[in-house]
Amino acid sequence: MTPYATLNSLGSRTMQTALAAAITLLAGLAMSSPPARASDLVVRYDQSQILRLPRPVSELIIGNPSIADIALQGSDLLVITGKTFGVTNVIALDAERNVIQDQRVIVQRDEQRLVNLHKGSMRQSYTCSPNCQPTITIGDDPKYFSEIANASSMKTRFSDSSAETTPGGGQ
Repeated sequence: MTPYATLNSLGSRTMQTALAAAITLLAGLAMSSPPARASDLVVRYDQSQILRLPRPVSELIIGNPSIADIALQGSDLLVITGKTFGVTNVIALDAERNVIQDQRVIVQRDEQRLVNLHKGSMRQSYTCSPNCQPTITIGDDPKYFSEIANASSMKTRFSDSSAETTPGGGQ
């Protein structure tokens, strides 16, 4: 093999690796959501944020109720809960149907204390603070997601039924 052929094949492998890395980076950027602006309200998935408005609200409109839920607490306090990842908006109107606020809401995954375990292409999510506990997030392995969701549901039903009994054990 000539020195030129060795250099050429090394350059080719290096170039292929660099090209693959660039394509991966560009694909990731294309699929990621736009960066949050200072005026955006960022809500974490399965968490709530409070939005205080300058005057009483008469009507609320949410752009995509599958992304976030909204509850009015009092006349000027909104509680916005992230339901799934994405971008939506909340419009608050006064009694004369004037816009009080049109707020963009971005629902993101809370990455703090979150550990992802990948088994091949299947992901399992854990919350670690400091001990790790299973949690479920959209995009997790469907079997894992189902097992954790069922266990959580059973625990909630057990807790609910225990709360309904009276101290003497009767109902």
